[in-house]
Amino acid sequence: MIKRVKSGVLLAAAAVLFVSGCSSGGLTRQEKPQGKRQVVNVFTARHYEVDNALYLEFAKRTGIQVNEVKGTAEELVERMKREGEASTADLFVAVDGGALDFAKQSGVLQPLSSEALQRNVPAEWRDPDGYWAGIATRSRVIVYAKDRVNPEELSTYEDLTSERWKGRVLVRSASSLYNQSLLASFIELYGEREAEKWAEGIVRNLAREPEGGDRAQAKAIAAKVGDVAIMNTYYIGQMSASKDPEELEIAEKLGVFFPNQTTTGTHVNISGIGLAKHAPNKDNALKLAEFLTGKEGQTLLAQGSYEFPVNGEADMPGLLRSWQKFQRQPVDVAGLGRFHKRAAEIFERAGWK
Repeated sequence: MIKRVKSGVLLAAAAVLFVSGCSSGGLTRQEKPQGKRQVVNVFTARHYEVDNALYLEFAKRTGIQVNEVKGTAEELVERMKREGEASTADLFVAVDGGALDFAKQSGVLQPLSSEALQRNVPAEWRDPDGYWAGIATRSRVIVYAKDRVNPEELSTYEDLTSERWKGRVLVRSASSLYNQSLLASFIELYGEREAEKWAEGIVRNLAREPEGGDRAQAKAIAAKVGDVAIMNTYYIGQMSASKDPEELEIAEKLGVFFPNQTTTGTHVNISGIGLAKHAPNKDNALKLAEFLTGKEGQTLLAQGSYEFPVNGEADMPGLLRSWQKFQRQPVDVAGLGRFHKRAAEIFERAGWK
């Protein structure tokens, strides 16, 4: 039985709107500081409740107000390029290694010159040139119905294309960045031909056309629409700690399987941060970066989002800790972005909507 984790404090904090407010895709909110008020402007492609709690805690500790500007990574990078030295961006946040590399290659970042950050984040989750650092990792796994699937039946991502899974597989759309990076990793590991065969096989075995996010796939398993789904680990963690009785019941019915443990490993990606090239509040941005990667910030993040922390000193919920040890793909997550366009083309040819 999955153990519930109390996260009321985080959720309550997340429900409080901090003074500055947020913007959405339109990016029309005023970010400039008023008077001598200490601020840091975060251009973020993350849309997680735990981030609000983190920023509130940072403001409480430092007196520095966090202003969020939200959009896709591409929108935010293009805005930073367009505005140049006039940009108000201090810290850039993305949910994909390829997006972080895109920001670096676009020339909108500067090195994160912080010894504390280097201590907090292992080298494997930092840009070798110092332009970005990870704040969390996640695994894309196979989630299955405990009452209909024996975990011994599961082995690899590739096996999901076999005939015995016909009409049983659930997955979100091809436009999902998570799926694009997963397929990009297959292109790097196996080549385009094998990656396309895999995509075609998944399409043949779908229980329904792709729809909804990862959480929707979990609900579809519980509703017996399908038996297995490709999902990020943290969605199951969040549902296991939910205040919604329906989500708790669903989480109890699901198992988590880390595929390819005897072959190429399970796919992993990161969320990360970069220091804006023309950051008007550079010192404040570095303070926030150090908080987000420090033990306290990482503990809040892990307990609130069920993402894997990058700082080994962080405390994790028991369920997350039980998932911690597994073999991951030997790929450079920052380099996956160069395969995203080809992945999108493969999805289209395969009929993955």
